[in-house]
Amino acid sequence: MEERLRQLPSDIIKVVLFGPESTGKTTLSKDLAEHYKTPWVPEYAREYLQDKWDQEQKTCEPHDLLPIAEGQMKLENEATQKAERLLICDTDLLETMVYSEAYYLGYSDPVLKKYALENSYDLYLLTYIDTPWVKDDLRDKPGEREEMYRYFKQTLVRYKRNFIILKGDRETRLKMAIEQIDKLIAHDRIHPQGHQADRRKGDQ
Repeated sequence: MEERLRQLPSDIIKVVLFGPESTGKTTLSKDLAEHYKTPWVPEYAREYLQDKWDQEQKTCEPHDLLPIAEGQMKLENEATQKAERLLICDTDLLETMVYSEAYYLGYSDPVLKKYALENSYDLYLLTYIDTPWVKDDLRDKPGEREEMYRYFKQTLVRYKRNFIILKGDRETRLKMAIEQIDKLIAHDRIHPQGHQADRRKGDQ
């Protein structure tokens, strides 16, 4: 099982959309993928949990988290093989770990946590909660947005992840994200292995 949670080795730049539910991550993932003409990795949990809701009328339970993590990494590793220089990820295992700890009294499976911390990315785009709440079958914490946002931000700080905060409307967020990603791409052209070294340094 553990190998299914590991990233494939790659020299491409990886950017993650990270933050609470209903903060525009999927919209921005698609916009960035379109702008850079590159693959993006959807959030596997949406498909998995929607199927569970449709079939059982149940939301996420602790035993769902490892299958969700495995499905997420399968999508990411498949997209990694297709991307040439940049991959946009709608989420990652660190976000799965955050939800696990937030929903289940601080608990996350040790295997999930291991790979949530070992898998690495060049930039996290932390989406702020200034977007309208959109209700659906799976979203269930409209009254705890500020608390969840703080938890996401604290996690990035605690584990020394490279991140920026995205606020404002769709166009403003996209512009901010593009500016940061362009800097990574420019740095990578000058120092082809630079972002990989920086990434490893951040994990120490």
